[in-house]
Amino acid sequence: MEFALVGAPGSDVTLRLDYRAFAYAGKFVLGGPGKAVLRTPDGSPAVPEWEPDEPLSPAVDERALDHDVVAAVSFSPDRTDPDRCRIRYVTVHVARRGEGLGPRLIDRTVDRLASEGYDRVRIAVNNPFAYAALHKCGFAYTGERTGIAELELARTVDSPADDDPDRYRAGLRAFREADRDLDEVEEEFIADRLDGG
Repeated sequence: MEFALVGAPGSDVTLRLDYRAFAYAGKFVLGGPGKAVLRTPDGSPAVPEWEPDEPLSPAVDERALDHDVVAAVSFSPDRTDPDRCRIRYVTVHVARRGEGLGPRLIDRTVDRLASEGYDRVRIAVNNPFAYAALHKCGFAYTGERTGIAELELARTVDSPADDDPDRYRAGLRAFREADRDLDEVEEEFIADRLDGG
């Protein structure tokens, strides 16, 4: 698998991800944000044996899809601070989730953002799984919220945020206190990390 910067912010580069395999697939069609991917090095399908649960919409040309993408991220400069970049969306092929590909892609993207001159990166997450994955990448809960039940996480590009267990647990508790219902799997995930250490 190889890392590739597909396009810098403002390059109008798009990705055509299969919406049946990738969350937020429609967000990668927007040309403004920068994009980076993990993909197969030879252009072969990311998951050759994967069979979708539903047929592709007749409005979508399957030949236009980027079948070699395993994981994708979009990012753009922060509107309020030119030294800070904001990660917008991260998505991993449904058949490859749980393999650590999201954190691997984030780590490579943060390295690339450092080489582009950014010194800080922020991201808002809306579920405890993404929260835990970003924590592994050195992001820490800022105590801020955006949108509906989204927690803000941040780090500098040259070093991970302090690994403060109390701050990590505060973010997990924030998901419990948010104005949305957690499903059973999310509740168990949070309980294991709060109650089980």
